[in-house]
Amino acid sequence: MIKTAVARRYAQALFELLDQSNVEATRGTLNGLSQAMKDSTSLRHVIASPAFGIEAKIAVLTELGGRLGCNQTGKAFLAQLVKKNRVGFLPEIAEAFAKLVDESKGTRRVTVSSAAALSTAERDHIKTRLRDTLKREVDVTFQTDASYLAGVRIQIGSAVVDSTVRGRLKDIQSLLTRE
Repeated sequence: MIKTAVARRYAQALFELLDQSNVEATRGTLNGLSQAMKDSTSLRHVIASPAFGIEAKIAVLTELGGRLGCNQTGKAFLAQLVKKNRVGFLPEIAEAFAKLVDESKGTRRVTVSSAAALSTAERDHIKTRLRDTLKREVDVTFQTDASYLAGVRIQIGSAVVDSTVRGRLKDIQSLLTRE
């Protein structure tokens, strides 16, 4: 909980510092750095280890950020995260920053998961229905998960609409085990 609150404060501060023209590039940089931290044990080691000094950590992050198109404000932000020992919060900061960008654009992020890949027509239909239902622009991510067996699971923020066979079977199981 504290980690999320700290991440939101840092994301808000960065968002307020940036011009609107740099917001999307910074979002991409933060997402790229976040993914790099998740994927690379070497990077996590450099960031977490006291064997590496603050300047070395700043150099590594700003170099990676530069490769991802980070501007000067973003590089100064990364340096500040290292100095304040908050660089471990980077994945949460990236997520909070993305939410701020979506809110400023009036866009909702939606994840649609299905058992099999959906056709282009089905995807377009789902996007249109979601846009009409939510009365705002939507950024839809489509995923496939064969364990669902059939049906669709839609996640909008913390709300989930699960009409998959797997979800229905879990509902039935919980209903039967309660009685």
